[in-house]
Amino acid sequence: AASLLIVGAGHVAGMMADAYRAVRPIRRVRVWNLRAPKAQALAAELRGRGYDAEAVTDLEAAVRAADIVTCATLATAPLVHGAWLRPGTHLDLIGGFKPDMREADDDAIRPARVFIDTPAALAEAGDITQPLASGALAQDAIAGTLAALCRGENPGRTAVGEITLFKSVGSALEDLAAAALVYQDAAA
Repeated sequence: AASLLIVGAGHVAGMMADAYRAVRPIRRVRVWNLRAPKAQALAAELRGRGYDAEAVTDLEAAVRAADIVTCATLATAPLVHGAWLRPGTHLDLIGGFKPDMREADDDAIRPARVFIDTPAALAEAGDITQPLASGALAQDAIAGTLAALCRGENPGRTAVGEITLFKSVGSALEDLAAAALVYQDAAA
């Protein structure tokens, strides 16, 4: 996976390129935001950090071209549509954290191998609760949690063309780990 699309241009979105480049050979970053000037500003910041980055205005075309799509928004209606995802795409939905928030439609959820950060996503994340309610996703179809994936209890992608999806609502443990890292950096 060499191409990353960041949907959203807020503080969290700005960290996603570094997070992905730590584990994948990211060569190209595209940024889309409802407000184009914010996407342009984030793309400029990323270029200043050495990325081949540019703001885009055509979300559909950008999703279709990306290997990885990461959404960090406060959207209440789907932005990413499953019809736009290529086989083998990975989709992160990390912005919506309440039942009325949604970053991707049912057609993005339905074919994907779905992972959640914690079981709280089953009750808190609109990207999970709404497809569960509509029947687009069955609870037993969720492939596992982030912790189980990291421990090797659940396989990640099982086929080259498989679409994978990760839904995060955040957890106190993640907040504690982030705070510990900030403290370590400050103390160093």
